[in-house]
Amino acid sequence: MSHPERLGSPGGESVGTIAEPPHVNETLADYAARHGLRQSAARPPLRKYLQSVWARRNFIWAFASAKNISMYSDSRLGQVWQLLTPLLNAGVYYLIFGLLLGVNRGITDFIPFLVTGVFLFGFTQRSVTSGAKSVGDNLSLIRALHFPRATLPLAIAVVEFQQLLLALVVLFAIVFAFGEPVTFHMLLFIPVVALQLMFNVGISMVMARLGAFNRDISQLLPFVMRTWLYMSGVIFSLPTLLERGKFSEYPILGDILQLNPAHVYVELSRYVLLGEYHGYVTRLGQNDETRLWLYGGVWSVVMLVGGFVYFYRAEERYGRG
Repeated sequence: MSHPERLGSPGGESVGTIAEPPHVNETLADYAARHGLRQSAARPPLRKYLQSVWARRNFIWAFASAKNISMYSDSRLGQVWQLLTPLLNAGVYYLIFGLLLGVNRGITDFIPFLVTGVFLFGFTQRSVTSGAKSVGDNLSLIRALHFPRATLPLAIAVVEFQQLLLALVVLFAIVFAFGEPVTFHMLLFIPVVALQLMFNVGISMVMARLGAFNRDISQLLPFVMRTWLYMSGVIFSLPTLLERGKFSEYPILGDILQLNPAHVYVELSRYVLLGEYHGYVTRLGQNDETRLWLYGGVWSVVMLVGGFVYFYRAEERYGRG
């Protein structure tokens, strides 16, 4: 061999090149970088990552649809449970809080009021709890295939959105059954759901990262979500409590409850769907619809952008260990 770095064949032709060994004081990372090598699961630039996620939008929808169908495949009623579960929850809350405790005082058509709150809060609740398990429940898929991990919590958010669309059929049936007229104001329900979906995607990604590295989160979440439900005006009317001076000693508590994103989206949904309730709140002098729209927009953008970046920054760590 005329060149020590080449391995020659019997005919004198070189068939390969022996790579230069790393220097004594050179790390393997520096050695790989010097030869143009990179980690197979390295986090790509954010713009490229976004493009990769967008390119898999059809996969996200198909994955979500398949998961949605299989969710109740073992039960006899199947997909009907998507409608029965929120209805049964609303029935239990009405029995306890509406009939026994009487928290519906002053609110006409308490059932549409309650069902709207339960359905819309359930949309966020399921996104949180399912998002926390989206990475841990798909470790085999993560370790077998290379794809942007953000597609998993995104698919979970789509699953919950698909379930909400079915539940809205029942919600509108109840609203109209109690005499609510069809108005153009109801069209504002579309941007309300869009804002809540953006918020749910972001919080699902936050919970996906937290749940990926700490599986105990799933055990704690039921208590957190139950507390959040009771603080979000799902069962009671927060404007009524404010008008009666329930937070006069601790006004900051009333401000915190009004800033609560779950309360914001639930209350906006009631404003645009329930004309009787909207008029009732206006008569109380507690109509803060403009402020609720502002809060809803800010929460949706901040959570979507912040949640996506937070999840993205741990991209190369998912599925390790």
